[in-house]
Amino acid sequence: MRFIILSVGLIFAGFLILGVFGDDYQTASIEATEFGDCYDYDSKSNPVPINCSIKIFDQVLFFGLVLALIIVGIIVLIKGIRGKWDNEVKPEDMVGPGGDKKPDNQ
Repeated sequence: MRFIILSVGLIFAGFLILGVFGDDYQTASIEATEFGDCYDYDSKSNPVPINCSIKIFDQVLFFGLVLALIIVGIIVLIKGIRGKWDNEVKPEDMVGPGGDKKPDNQ
């Protein structure tokens, strides 16, 4: 159950990061293919021309990180669904509701 909750959190975080910060990294490929010139819009003054390959590398790195986060979440989800370790708890190690039904062989 823990792996399933963790995986849903990882997948959600990946999509959330992509949705919030992904727009900043989309413009590099559009600028490179349509105009051939890339600009840095972070400065307060006029846009500063920069090398397109650096901006595209940043875009690929960002999407690679988000994709890795989502893939790790999917792998953990599969591991959590197929896992048996949460179901195979010895009766003497159980805590919480139902833990008082321990065998009295002591």
